[in-house]
Amino acid sequence: MPRICVERIGDEAEPVAVIEDFHPDPEALINEAETVVLTPRGDLYPGGRAPVSPAYFQAVGPILARVVADVFGAGERMSVTRGLWSLADARPGTLGLAQRIPHVDGVEDGLIAVVHYLSRRDHGGTAFYRHRSTGFETIDGSRHRRYLNSLKSDFSRYGEPAPGYISGDTDIFARTARFDPAFNR
Repeated sequence: MPRICVERIGDEAEPVAVIEDFHPDPEALINEAETVVLTPRGDLYPGGRAPVSPAYFQAVGPILARVVADVFGAGERMSVTRGLWSLADARPGTLGLAQRIPHVDGVEDGLIAVVHYLSRRDHGGTAFYRHRSTGFETIDGSRHRRYLNSLKSDFSRYGEPAPGYISGDTDIFARTARFDPAFNR
């Protein structure tokens, strides 16, 4: 039975829902994941990806619908834009600039990202950041251009971040929260 904990993070008090025992059969997911071929998809994600099967969302749809309604205030309709198996396995020295700073999943209204951990080993968790120059902790359509312009100025002032994954405070970003990985979280 999934267990849900909600935390509000940062100055903007954005909700993060942590769901333990998220999928009813995580071993079946691991078996499925072992059969897919992960390939790089663009310059933003530091590793390979492949689409998940529709069965994944059939299994987790009810819990997602409840969380999206209760925590994020979504109305009657929820849709999934994409679901991907993902393995961030790029070596730190090979990361592009966009992979060395906190990423933005999208700027569309109502977009909610989901991360599902299926490893039993700790490969790092999920962190959230505040952009120091703007104070932004979330980037939506109304903030996107200002954020990008400020980020360009930040790189001129502080230089681009050294090769490697961001793992704490920097001159440009302050970490506001970190969530450790756990199997089937």
